[in-house]
Parts: sequence; C-alpha cells; structure tokens
Amino acid sequence: MLRKYLHLILFFVASVFSFAQNKTIALEEIWDGTFSTDNMEVLHSMNNGQQYSVLNFNRATRSTSIDVYDYETQSKTSTLVDSKDLEDIPYFTNYTFSSDESKIILATNVSQVYRYSTLGVFFVYDIASKTLQKISQEKIQEPTFSPDGTKVAHGFQNNIFIKNLKTNTTSQITFDGEKNKIINGITDWVYEEEFAFVRAFEWNTEGNKIAYLKFDETEVPEFSMDIYGQALYQTQQVFKYPKAGEKNAIVSLHIYDLSSSSSNEVKVDKTYSDFYIPRIKWTNDAHILSAQYINRHQNELDLWAIDTKTNSSSILLTETDNAYVDVTDNLTFLNNNSFIWTSEQDGYNHIYHYSKKGKLINQVTAGDWEVTSYYGYDEKSKRIFYQSVENGSINRDIYAVGLNGKNKQRLSNNVGTNDAAFSADFTYYINTFSSATTPPEYTLNKALDGKVLKSIKDNDKVAQKLGEYTTSKKEFSTININGNDLNMWMIKPVDFDPNKEYPMLMYQYSGPGSQKVANTWNSANDYWYQMLAQKGYFVVCVDGRGTGFKGADFKKVTYLNLVKYETEDQIAAAKKLAKLPYIDEDRIGIWGWSFGGHMSTNCLLKGSEIFKMAIAVAPVTSWRFYDTIYTERYMRTPQENPDGYDDNSPFNYPEMLKGDYLLIHGSGDDNVHLQHTMRMVEALIQADKQFEWGIYPDKNHGIYGGNTRLHLYKKMTNFIGKTLGDKIQNQPKVNPEKHKKIKG
Repeated sequence: MLRKYLHLILFFVASVFSFAQNKTIALEEIWDGTFSTDNMEVLHSMNNGQQYSVLNFNRATRSTSIDVYDYETQSKTSTLVDSKDLEDIPYFTNYTFSSDESKIILATNVSQVYRYSTLGVFFVYDIASKTLQKISQEKIQEPTFSPDGTKVAHGFQNNIFIKNLKTNTTSQITFDGEKNKIINGITDWVYEEEFAFVRAFEWNTEGNKIAYLKFDETEVPEFSMDIYGQALYQTQQVFKYPKAGEKNAIVSLHIYDLSSSSSNEVKVDKTYSDFYIPRIKWTNDAHILSAQYINRHQNELDLWAIDTKTNSSSILLTETDNAYVDVTDNLTFLNNNSFIWTSEQDGYNHIYHYSKKGKLINQVTAGDWEVTSYYGYDEKSKRIFYQSVENGSINRDIYAVGLNGKNKQRLSNNVGTNDAAFSADFTYYINTFSSATTPPEYTLNKALDGKVLKSIKDNDKVAQKLGEYTTSKKEFSTININGNDLNMWMIKPVDFDPNKEYPMLMYQYSGPGSQKVANTWNSANDYWYQMLAQKGYFVVCVDGRGTGFKGADFKKVTYLNLVKYETEDQIAAAKKLAKLPYIDEDRIGIWGWSFGGHMSTNCLLKGSEIFKMAIAVAPVTSWRFYDTIYTERYMRTPQENPDGYDDNSPFNYPEMLKGDYLLIHGSGDDNVHLQHTMRMVEALIQADKQFEWGIYPDKNHGIYGGNTRLHLYKKMTNFIGKTLGDKIQNQPKVNPEKHKKIKG
C-alpha cells in the first residue's frame, strides 16, 4: 500500500514539475540511455530456495560479479566470483551453475551469430578452489554441464564435444559436421529463428547419455549476402535458407552413449514423409526421452516417449488443429513422470495434466482467457503457478491453482504487466511489475498468497526524469472494426484542443499471435511517440485480427491469407478514427517493421483513399521469399496456396501507390532478406512511381549499431514531418459540416 501512495505522490510531483519545465524529448535522449531502466540481470534461484543470485556490473572497477542475496532480508550474503579478481577475464556477460552449484560456466568474448545463437570463450569457475578452467581455446557454442558437473558438452564447427573437467581432456563425439552440409547438436538457421532454440542436445538425468538432433542441409538452397565492411573487396556470407515450398534440412534424432562411445539413430514407430522435431526433453527416468514430431503443415504434433533401453517408442499424445499447432516450452515432467502440457484444444491456451502413459487426468485451467506463461509446479503444495490474461487481454497477472484445477488464487494485485521468478522451493517469488504509467519495479512476494514482503528495486528516478518533460497519457480502449472489438491505444498531442484537427500516425505489427497494445512500460518507440505528440501528432496503435491473447479463433482467422484481414482492419480503423472531429482525414499515415512493414506497405497501396503516407522498415513483400517453418505454418506452401501468397504481395500491384512511401532495409538482414525490398523497388520503378528509400550497409533485421538507430529515427521523423506536416500553431478549426455529421 505504501508503494501505491508513493507512486501517486511521485507522479503528482512529476506532473506539476512537467508544467514548470515543459521539456521536449530529443531523439538523442531516446538512444543515449536517458530513459533506460534498471533491472535484475540473469536472476537465478539457488537450490536452497532461500537465496538468489544476479549478475552485477561495477561501474567503478568496470567488472562483473555474481552476487548472492537472501530472499527474506534482501541483504547480500556473498559474492561468488568477481571478474576483477580473475587474471584472464576482465568481465563476463552470462553464467550457468552446475546442478550442485559448485561450479559456474562464465561467458566471455561473446559474439552474435543469428537471432539467438552466439559464439564465445567460456570458462568453468570452481567456487571452492576459486580456480578457472578454460573449456576450449576456440569460440564455442552452448556449453552445458553434465548432471554431476564433471563434464561439459558443447558445439564447435557443427560437431559435439565433451570436456572432462577432472582430466582436462576433450573428446569429440560426432565427426561428420561440415558447414552448409551437416550440423550436429546445434539448430540450423530456420529452426533457430522459428522454433526459438539453439542447443539441440540434452544430457539425461544420469549423465551417461546425450540425445541430439542432426541436420542434413545438403539439399537446402543457399542464400548469400554481400558484406561490405572496410576491406577493398566485399565478402559474402553464404548460408542455407529454405524458402517457402523449398527443401528443408533432413532432421534425425540420435542418442550418444558415453559408456560405449557410440551413437545410434532413433527410429520412432511411425513413418513421416516431411517433418520437424522442434523439441527434445529427457523425462525424470534416465532411459526415457520425450520428443515432439510435427508434420510440415504443422497441424499435427505427436509427443513421443522413447525407451532408450529397449529401443521402443510410443505416442503419449497427438495434437491436431484445422490451422496449426503452436510449439511451446511448457512440457514439464513431474516426479512420477506424469506431465504438464499446454494446449489450445478448447479454443484458448490452457494447462492440462496427463499421466506418464499419456492419459488425460484433468484440464487444470479453463475459461475464455489465455494462459500466457507456465511457471512451474510445487510438489509440496500440489499447486501450479502461471501467468494469464484473466484480468483483460492487455494485462498480465500471476495465479496459483491446484493440480486438480481447484482453489485458484490470484497472487498479483497491481493492474498492468506482472511477471514472476519463483524460488526453487516455491516459497517466494520476485514479481516484476510495470504498466503504461509505472516503470518496472521488483518486489519480493510470498508464493502462498502473493503478499508483498519487500521492495527490491524500483525505477522511480526514471519516472521523475520523465516528469520533467511534457508528455501525453497513453489511453487504452477498444474500437469495433469488422464485427470485432479490437484493442487500441492512443496518444494525443500534448497541446490537444478538441476544436482543432491534427495529423495521425498509426503503428502496428499485426503478426500472428503478437501484441502491441499492452499495459506495460515504455519501449524506445514509446518515447519516440511522445516526441511526435509534442510535435502535434496523434499516435494510435490497433491490434487487429490475427494478433494474440484473445483466443484461437481470433488469432487463426488469418490462416492461408496472411495480411489480408489484418490490412482490412487497419484501413477500417483509420477510416473510423478519421471521422473524429479532431483528426485531419487528409493527414493520416502508418508505419511498421518486418511483418508490420509488409502491413504498412499494403495499407498505403490498398487504402490509398485514407492513408497518405507509409514507412516500411525491413518489410516482407512476398511470402514466397520467407522461410518454410514460419510461412507454411500460416500459409501452407506456395504450390498449394498460390493465390494466398500473391494476392497480398505488394510488388504485384505497385501501380496502386498514390501516397508518400519510405522504404528502409539493412543489407545484412539474414531474416527478411534485402531481396524483399529490391523486388519492391524494381516494381515501383517499372510502374513509374516515385518514393524514397534507404539501405543501411551490413545491418541485420534489427538495423542497429553505433549511430544507426539514431540516424534511422531521424530519417523517419523528417519524413513524417515532410509528408504529414509538423505542428502548426494556429491549426484550422474543425470543419463545421463534419462536426455536425458526427454529432448527428
């Protein structure tokens, strides 16, 4: 309660102060850290459930440390390791404990490969002896302790190696790895990007077997990108990228037995013609491995139990859907090897409990709302902890419920976005809360009833800092479009006068299952929108059909026709908002990035009667150019659904461009290739359409690094000012006829 009143006081003071200061946000401030928030880096609950560790950075010594804190008192109890005390490591950026927490893997010199994958130099630190052991002289991937902490498995140059920490020797367990041909234990590009994992190997509970995936990429078509750099001649990055309808890598599942030093391929008792293995996970039985197999259409998923003793397999459950089945990380095996599973089988994402043989015991949660995160199961209290949107789809709350589905309890109290990190014994949890008006704050809570025990960290200084600026409230509402109540937020001009007309910029992403209308603290874009509001713009975001957290039917309505219904919703929303007396219907624009760039392009072309400008950053312009797993999940293949691919591909109708168009891409985008923009550019040129465009050399899909983001947002801000017009001090009064019509 004290925190609640403190925030009210802070925001009142901040509001009063803002009128006095009347500061405007500069683009440089958005990117120089002026509004950045503090958080808890690499939070890990210790095995005893009474302490947790975090990664801290010491600005004075420019070193990093792993510090342990007591949950109840919040006092620091120890520093496990500090890089200033280590000769070979000036700093580390991540850490992983062995199962008994006697050793730590420290990540140093880490460099990005693709979205999730990295290469780095890794060390094992022994806490008791305070000694360091380098895992490899080379940069490696995904080092992982064996259960007893005596070995570390890792990937290097498409093969798997095991480092024996006792003998300080390394053994190689796969030998056929070769760039752009065979990958062992690390996912290929498309698995990493679309199934969101990199480490494709797993130790069993006894540490005597490793299950791993092998990818044969030999027949997957290659994609290449020029890398310009600083050299006299550019180089090329060549990698396997399966575009929609093309050949995927052939994936196979293998078991390596440490006792016999041999690998065997797993053959399940079903014939698959074209499939993926998006997840493997050992059960609590050291001989039983689970594996998820999903067909290429991704509308039928089998969960297998594989007995590595008898080389037999059985299907635990099968999920089917008329559109597609989502792959998650929620599968959890309990002590008796019964398991927790989440599914949309009743139309909303919910939690289910199955026996170890795959028989449904009960549906744990139910209702016309979605479970958004599964946190875990407490064997002692027989309770499951989860996050959901029961309090409105733009909010997130923490709940507990019995394994039998009874005695549900809401643990979080604040309305906004709550997330939880539970202690190992489920006695405590650290709650992270933020909302559109409250920056992230961390509190210690009791898992029993959600009671707040202590404040750990807040960002009141950021709130006070923002209070020095003239800002507008982000207003949440819904807008009825095409028979659906769509979530919307609106930021009004800071000097809003309902008797004047203002230009409006719409933002959206619109990808399947996504959400941009959420009651959470500011992203960098939000500060940019506040800056635009200071310049006299309305900024609006609408989550249309196909976005998430409102049920499977709402999300999957776009199946086979990506961007069609989403575009219709944005156009209809713009037209409806244009009828408001204070929106200038002649000055409405839209922008988006990636899927959102595809959307903004389509909206400008197909909605030229309402949209006068659009900005597209790194846009998809044809789903034929995008990868198999993502695209075919929502569209099937181009061979099966050619009209679905082409009817909403904007370079097929460039003659429809009437407004102002800015097209941006990074030349090093391994995800949405520059090819998308080049084909759009060529189509517009041949249609004799004028437009503006810019290419950022060697920048990937995120278009960042050095001065890049600042340059990009200056370019977009200037384009908006030129095409929609900056703030005009004496804006015209509302058209009386329009005002009368709306009143009527």
